Amino acid sequence: MEIYSSGKILITGEYVILDGALSLACPTKFGQHLKLEQNQSNLINWKSINYDGKIWFECSIRNKNLEIISTSSKKISDTLIKIIKLIREYNPSFLNKHGSNILNSLTFDKNWGLGSSSTLISNLAKLSGVDPYILNNKIFKGSGYDIACANSISPIVYQLNKNRKVIDEVNFKPPFHEKIYFVYLNKKQSSISEIHNYNNKKASDSIINEISNITSMILQCNSIEAFEKLIESHESIISKLISKPTIKETLFRDFKGSIKSLGAWGGDMIMTTSYNDPNRYFREKGYLTIYKFEELLV
Repeated sequence: MEIYSSGKILITGEYVILDGALSLACPTKFGQHLKLEQNQSNLINWKSINYDGKIWFECSIRNKNLEIISTSSKKISDTLIKIIKLIREYNPSFLNKHGSNILNSLTFDKNWGLGSSSTLISNLAKLSGVDPYILNNKIFKGSGYDIACANSISPIVYQLNKNRKVIDEVNFKPPFHEKIYFVYLNKKQSSISEIHNYNNKKASDSIINEISNITSMILQCNSIEAFEKLIESHESIISKLISKPTIKETLFRDFKGSIKSLGAWGGDMIMTTSYNDPNRYFREKGYLTIYKFEELLV
C-alpha cells in the first residue's frame, strides 16, 4: 500500500490564521510518500528518507505495546509512539495485527518547512481512517491549514470560524507569477514553539480584518506593483503584532523587490518579487535554494 500527501506554503495569514483571519495557502509540487508492507514479525519497522535518499530517522518498536527496540532518535520515536497511541484511541487495531515495514519518503528537504509533519499526519490518517484534523490538533495544535493543503489539488483560502474550518478552493496564479520566487533561509523554524509563543498574544479584530482583506485583494490582484504593496502591508502588520522586524529589514535591506515571510518568522522560506532573476543576489548571500513560482506551487 502506498499513500501520498502534498506539502504546503502559507502565503498570507501567518500567526493570525489561529485567530480566524482569512488566509491563502497552496499545496506544493513536493510532498511525502508512505509505503506499507506487512510482515510476520511483531514489530513496526519505521524508516524515514529525506529527498536526497538519505535516511534521517529509523526505529523498530513492538506493535502491541509500542516498546522501543531500536531507534536513531528517542525524541522522534516518542512523538511517533504518541501519534500511534492517539490513532488507536479511534482505531484500536491500527498497526497491531501484523508486523509492518513502513517507509516514508520526502520529495523535499525536511528542513524547508513545507510540511514534513503535516504530510506524515495526513498519510497516517489515510492509513488508519482517523480524522487528520483531530490528530493534528491534539499533537501539533496548529490551525489545520497544512492538513487541508495535504489533501488539496489547488490553492485554498482557509479560515477558522468559531472552531469550524471554512475551506474553499481558489485560483492563485497571478499574471505576473514569473516574477515571484521562493527562497529557503537555511534555518528550520519550529512551528510548535512559535505557536506556543504566539498564543501569549492576541490579534485584534481590526488586525484580523486587515489581513483577511489583504488575502482577498491578493486573489484579485492583476499587477505586481499592487501585489508588492499588499505583501509589504502584510509584513508591517505582522511585524508590529509579534514585535519582530521584517525579514527584509533584518537580512535583505538592499534587495530591489518585496520580501514576505512565510509561516513562522525567522526561518523556513520567504516569498520575493523581482523584475530580474534574483538567483545571483541570494546565492552571493549564501541562500542556494531558490524556486520559481511554477516550480514550487501546484
